[in-house]
Amino acid sequence: MLEIDGSYGEGGGQIIRTAIAMSAIKQIPIKITNIRANRSKPGLQPQHLTGVKAAAELCGAKVSGAELGSTELTFEPGKIKFGKFRFDIGTAGAITLVLQTLIPIAAFAPSKTKFEIIGGTNVLHAPPIEYFQNIFCDYAEKFGLLITCEVEKHGFYPKGGGKVIVEVNSIKEQKQIKLTERGELLNIKVNSIASEDLKAAGVADRQVAGFKQGMKPEFTVKAFMKYVDTLSTGSSIYAHVLYSNCKLGCSALGERGKKAEDVGKECAEDLMKEVDSTATVDKHLADQLIPFLGLFGGEFVTSEITEHTKTNVWVVEKFSNNKFKIEGNKIFV
Repeated sequence: MLEIDGSYGEGGGQIIRTAIAMSAIKQIPIKITNIRANRSKPGLQPQHLTGVKAAAELCGAKVSGAELGSTELTFEPGKIKFGKFRFDIGTAGAITLVLQTLIPIAAFAPSKTKFEIIGGTNVLHAPPIEYFQNIFCDYAEKFGLLITCEVEKHGFYPKGGGKVIVEVNSIKEQKQIKLTERGELLNIKVNSIASEDLKAAGVADRQVAGFKQGMKPEFTVKAFMKYVDTLSTGSSIYAHVLYSNCKLGCSALGERGKKAEDVGKECAEDLMKEVDSTATVDKHLADQLIPFLGLFGGEFVTSEITEHTKTNVWVVEKFSNNKFKIEGNKIFV
């Protein structure tokens, strides 16, 4: 059984998500110790627990330690299944983080897999669902994985209650991710959402106004605003810049006491950092691509080698004979 120290590097939930996915794909039993040991709330939280249990159901795994607050976990995978699955996080835990565990496993299922997941769609410390739809799903197609994602209901903290339907077509032909040149800049789009109770205050529109203020004047921005029915008050903004060979994205979340315009400016500033770099993969996506890079090979340039990315490289190398190389902000296998 492969033992993994859950406190290594960034030491968060990323280790659990990646280790479980790689365990299922490679059919290697694992034991994770010191889970989130250095966090204010150590051990498995609802979102991590949902991911572990969902992965276990997806591959018929034997699991011990799958309990709230558990700091040790064993996962013995079985054969990967396909079909329809429904998972409820039960809180505003991030749906996109649960998908980070499930998508790589479903990529190797014998046939199409359909997930219905209930939880948070736009929450702190996680990519919003719009990022998953527009960035991750686009890049997945580059290495041969077709994913569709429909948002039936948005969910903000604290009640969550968001609902998404995700279909994953198993990979038929594996392709290397080779992205070293951006190509021509084509457009910039921004998508701003807010709960219905913030419509009178024009929050979604004001987030876009702030975003436009934060962008360089030479850029033309296509903007989309939407007010959505949710259980909790909240807002979120997502934006991307599209090049002929790649797409760079970023997002920001509304907070109580924070001006909507400032939320938009924050998103614009993050996007401009990506634009001003030489990245073909933004810093938020780089760590998510590491498992696929380890499995299929390839190369890309990111704007920043984050602790999440370094930690994911460490985890994936435990399951693979392929070794990663990092030169500046270029990652390749």
